[in-house]
Amino acid sequence: MTEKVTAAITAVGGYVPEYRLTNKELETMVETNDEWIRTRTGIEERRIQKGEGLALSDMIVPAVLELCKKRGMEPSEIDCLIVGTITGDYPFPSTANVVCDKIGAKNAWGFDLAAACSGFLYGLTTGAALIESGRYKKIVVVGADKMSSIIDYTDRNTCIIFGDGGGAVLLEPNFDGFGVLDSVLKSDGSGRKYLKTEAGGSLLPTSLETVQKKQHFVYQEGAAVYKYAVKGMADAVHELMERNHLTADDIAWLVPHQANIRIIESTAHRANIPMDKVMVNINKYGNTTAGTLPLCLWDYESKLKKGDLIILAAFGGGFTWGATLVRW
Repeated sequence: MTEKVTAAITAVGGYVPEYRLTNKELETMVETNDEWIRTRTGIEERRIQKGEGLALSDMIVPAVLELCKKRGMEPSEIDCLIVGTITGDYPFPSTANVVCDKIGAKNAWGFDLAAACSGFLYGLTTGAALIESGRYKKIVVVGADKMSSIIDYTDRNTCIIFGDGGGAVLLEPNFDGFGVLDSVLKSDGSGRKYLKTEAGGSLLPTSLETVQKKQHFVYQEGAAVYKYAVKGMADAVHELMERNHLTADDIAWLVPHQANIRIIESTAHRANIPMDKVMVNINKYGNTTAGTLPLCLWDYESKLKKGDLIILAAFGGGFTWGATLVRW
């Protein structure tokens, strides 16, 4: 009988740009105010990637290099790089290819995974399956987005929410029961009407008209998304806990997607997990889409203890959602 292989998280890296877009600065751009933003979203500032010629890959490279340094390995040792994102450098080639080239990951193959805010969660399960197959030893899973590239800064419904940044984790085979243990992943394409970027794909190719109509920016119906997000994340967490015979006492940390402080609090409340066991950094970074979960792990890494059971949960546009159980 062969030992069960799990995919353990053996290193974490992260990156956020230096520029801070504060609520006060947003007050000068759209009709809003600091108190309104903080009470409704929990966001005080978000990081924005400024500078000519900088793209998503330029945020991923430092995160992956940090992870390699922590693990004491060369990028050439990476077998596969999975990038969860909706704001890649190009429509093609994939940003994973670009990152591998920039860091010298000569022996890696890779691909981008588009699941909006659930991108990292979907990538984690995919990467874990590749480790469990026995074919690969070192897989890097990235969640990162440059949301400022698709945000209309005259639309106060969306521009206050999103920021830039991301993180990465290294997955390696483990035989002691650490790492990714279980996932509940869902999707419902009928949700695309509430949260999407309308143009730029094969349905509405880029044209002068689509640009003039601002159809390349994020479109969101906030109230509908809020309702689905709370239910989706909470249901996935509940299903995961029930399936693994866990109570709130067994969980060391809930790592929720950082979309909105109210959604975070509602998800925690429905799972009976107290807020002091919930990772929150939305106040500093806003919603970095696929970047929020790995950035939470990066921020809270020093508080994580070996053997801790953590649940990562996300909800993304389109709709995509789910929860993953990890033993740290």
